[in-house]
Amino acid sequence: MPNAKLTDQLHLHFIVFIWGFTAILGKLITITALPLVWYRMGIATALIGLYLLFKGIGPKVTKRDFGLLIVGGVALAVHWVTFFMAIKTATVAVALTVMASGAFFTALIEPLWNKGKIIGYELLFGMAVLFGLAVIFGLEPQYVTGMLLALLSAFLAAVFSVINGRLVKTARPSVITFYELLIGVTLLSLYLGVTNGFSKAFFDLPANDWSYIAILASICTAYAFIASVRVMRNLSAYTVMLTINLEPVYGIVLAYFILSDSERMSAPFYIGAGVIVLTVIANGWIKNRARLKRR
Repeated sequence: MPNAKLTDQLHLHFIVFIWGFTAILGKLITITALPLVWYRMGIATALIGLYLLFKGIGPKVTKRDFGLLIVGGVALAVHWVTFFMAIKTATVAVALTVMASGAFFTALIEPLWNKGKIIGYELLFGMAVLFGLAVIFGLEPQYVTGMLLALLSAFLAAVFSVINGRLVKTARPSVITFYELLIGVTLLSLYLGVTNGFSKAFFDLPANDWSYIAILASICTAYAFIASVRVMRNLSAYTVMLTINLEPVYGIVLAYFILSDSERMSAPFYIGAGVIVLTVIANGWIKNRARLKRR
């Protein structure tokens, strides 16, 4: 069992590393955010559908759950569109740093959703995140549009995370993701259809874009999701949450080396980013210690 835990822990870090690479791919892909997300969701839906078929997992859900899945699918689609718009409007480092605020949107939304109390230390951590964001906004005013898009994306990520927290109690994670991806790509297809977005140019992509989109949809979406569920057999929720909070760190480091000068920010920026990321990690650590004590 110790060997299995070590293997799964290394695997989890690899998965989070892959998620950090998602932002790099978004910057490298030349098409705009909306078609990029349409391709990502469409291909990933097909791949996870094949996975469910291969595993013999039925896609049946209750009517109540399906209503939540619709909301989650819409939130996921718009979250990804605004995320990639932020990546293309600002830099990977700026967008990922602002996206880290999603944990605190969750801390505010979850008590309202579950009719619970807002925890005091989470408000203090929220103030620390706001301080970090204020530093970044003041230092990088040319990226304000990208930062606002990233904030909206982080809020939507919190919305579908809270919804998924309810859905996972009654449905398989793979089924939840399949439906949310399917609903999301259907929404985008309807929008593109109404706005005549499905032009010849829409499907005429450069060879590099096809390669990057294939990696994004298969490895960074379908594979990473299925693998992240699998490693939870031997790892605690604390380990998983704490590791996932490292995604902005991996993404920013990767962007620094892969995208070179365009991602090299000023030293004060990294101070603001460090405040946000460390606060998010501290929040995860405290919350999971509290859960362990309650057991």
